[in-house]
Amino acid sequence: IRCWSNIPFITVPLSRAHGKSFAHRSELKHAKRIVVKLGSAVVTRGDECGLALGRLASIVEQVSMLQNQGREMMIVTSGAVAFGKQRLRHEILLSQSVRQALHSGQSQLKDMAIPVLEARACAAAGQSGLMALYEAMFTQYSICAAQILVTNLDFHDEQKRRNLNGTLHELLRMNIVPIINTNDAVVPPPEPNSDLQGVNVISVKDNDSLAARLAVEMKTDLLIVLSDVEGLFDSPPGSDDAKLIDIFYPGDQQSVTFGTKSRVGMGGMEAKVKAALWALQGGTSVVIANGTHPKISGHVITDIVEGKKVGTFFSEVKPAGPTVEQQAEMARAGGRTLAALQPEQRAEIIYRLADLLTDQREEILLANKKDLEEAENKGRLALPLLKRLSLSTSKLNSLAIGLRQIAASSQDSVGRVIRRTRIAKDLDLEQVTVPIGVLLVIFESRPDCLPQVSALAIASGNGLLLKGGKEAAHSNQILHHLTQEALSVHGVRDAVQLVNTREEVEDLCRLDKLIDLIIPRGSSQLVRNIQKAAKGIPVMGHSEGICHVYVDTDASVEKVTRIIRDSKCEYPAACNALETLLIHRDLLRTPLFDQIIDMLRVEQVKIHAGPKFASYLTFSPSEVKSLRTEYGDLECCIEVVDSVKEAVEHIHKYGSSHTDVIITENEKTAEFFLQHVDSACVFWNASTRFSDGYRFGLGAEVGISTSRIHARGPVGIEGLLTTKWLLRGDNHVVSDFSDHGSMKYLHESLPLPQRNAS
Repeated sequence: IRCWSNIPFITVPLSRAHGKSFAHRSELKHAKRIVVKLGSAVVTRGDECGLALGRLASIVEQVSMLQNQGREMMIVTSGAVAFGKQRLRHEILLSQSVRQALHSGQSQLKDMAIPVLEARACAAAGQSGLMALYEAMFTQYSICAAQILVTNLDFHDEQKRRNLNGTLHELLRMNIVPIINTNDAVVPPPEPNSDLQGVNVISVKDNDSLAARLAVEMKTDLLIVLSDVEGLFDSPPGSDDAKLIDIFYPGDQQSVTFGTKSRVGMGGMEAKVKAALWALQGGTSVVIANGTHPKISGHVITDIVEGKKVGTFFSEVKPAGPTVEQQAEMARAGGRTLAALQPEQRAEIIYRLADLLTDQREEILLANKKDLEEAENKGRLALPLLKRLSLSTSKLNSLAIGLRQIAASSQDSVGRVIRRTRIAKDLDLEQVTVPIGVLLVIFESRPDCLPQVSALAIASGNGLLLKGGKEAAHSNQILHHLTQEALSVHGVRDAVQLVNTREEVEDLCRLDKLIDLIIPRGSSQLVRNIQKAAKGIPVMGHSEGICHVYVDTDASVEKVTRIIRDSKCEYPAACNALETLLIHRDLLRTPLFDQIIDMLRVEQVKIHAGPKFASYLTFSPSEVKSLRTEYGDLECCIEVVDSVKEAVEHIHKYGSSHTDVIITENEKTAEFFLQHVDSACVFWNASTRFSDGYRFGLGAEVGISTSRIHARGPVGIEGLLTTKWLLRGDNHVVSDFSDHGSMKYLHESLPLPQRNAS
């Protein structure tokens, strides 16, 4: 016997043998048999008289979709009383109006009082109509539904239990959705907490307990309980500091304070939790979620089955480490402590991390070797991504040099005064730099990103959450361990957190109260997905790196092939690699053009012809499918333009505002290009590959931003800072500055304090 609260759960005949519930949300997609419990607040309208038809139609659509995927769906529904109440009120009003008209002979009717309607009578009047409505809705999806009315006695009588069990299994076998409800027309009034008085099985006294009992009886994989609140909170919803509990574990109920029950229905949240824990003990996973919110009710059931972070998930498996919410809170607290350190203390941490990268290189490379071997064995990474995943001694040495650059340049980053204004006598205003807060950096196949981003976060005093790809798990683990070792020098170990839970990226992007900025580093698809998923959190980055090189008529023969080769071939998987080569029309069929083509062939670069370029050739390479393509490999597009102005127009139309280059010896043409191309980085006679934080002297970068606010281009320490205003006065009030006041505004600019010479 296992006990929850003071209700023992015992094995009874025909109930499910003790199975294992799902340990993680991500496993819910494997649920085959699912019970959806619809609370009264979900099914009924706000006036508690009649059904919420739009909401009900959406729920039926989701259940039908899952049923048609081959799952076995069952619904435990409320609503018969509300539907019957609507019908009976209508009948009473109609009856009263006829009698009154007959007795008075007047057409104008007086106010008519409606008697209190008995719930069992309402249920009797509403059950047939409710079922007819479900049948009509499910018919739209070619699904048959069947009604089953039960009472508590049906579970205590052995023969009735067998019959019920057999009926449900037969309906599921025939692909019919059973719709189950307590037979409220005959059920006796509930006895509150009757199952707490030594009864060894849960009583069916409301639809919560019915759903739990049914889920265990039918060996259900998942029970979804929909109510009018988002899930289970650590204190009554709406109270100060109430937080939604993402995962609830048996034994945690002591830390929860329950509020009042919902506006309708028999059970409150306490009843739902008790029923959920009882079902969990029987091997059924449970999620309690909001089925009434207009923004999520249209996909709440399918989202839960897909494993998304919706509502409260009940699990018997408690993770060893903290939740991601706890990690974010730890990062914020650690970041604030980090920001309060002296600049030289933050620099000391970064210098220590740089030393650890070289001192512990053997352990790092051994962990990286495991990642590479696993990736190669599984064959899940393309060659360019394998190159990104790979670490080497030279890479670690370069990382260490970059980190030391960050440490040296971070001495005067946080708390730097960038503006001073004397507002009035003895009233001085300062604008100073401060950290943004908590950063979430999501990166793929780039373990070298972890120490780079960590160093920048440390230098700027930001808390940091890191989410790396599973393909670099071993490398990320050792690098994060070394980062925390360096942070421990000044007791701020928690400022940088590595997310190791099964959190999906989409779920992380919803933590808008815990995360202040998201920085994705990876494929264009990853960046687009994050930009789409982020709700209320700004995203800094670029979705694509479609970089152009324009070869002008006045280009130097010596410079052209060197710059193009470096831009395309040095690291083709990088976001700052050349993707489209624009060539002035006058250079076609010239020795310079032939040299470019020969060099690309030698380097085994596959060429795609743009529409205009293809029109000049008898036998052209394969014509490009889109001029807006990031290849990320030894491939590029060649297109022809008539002038520098047309090159600029092409870049604006098809580029991604990342990095664009002109090769020319004509200074006037070059300046036109530099001034008119609206990209984050615009170069003259230099490779696109210079678009990089390390090469810019920033030490490293958290990414390259193509947005037009805050930071743009390679983002270093400066891009991870914001500002706040400090006003120092002496008994100043605004009324003193009115027309008849004693003070006047000065608004004088004051000199800035001298910056640290280092």
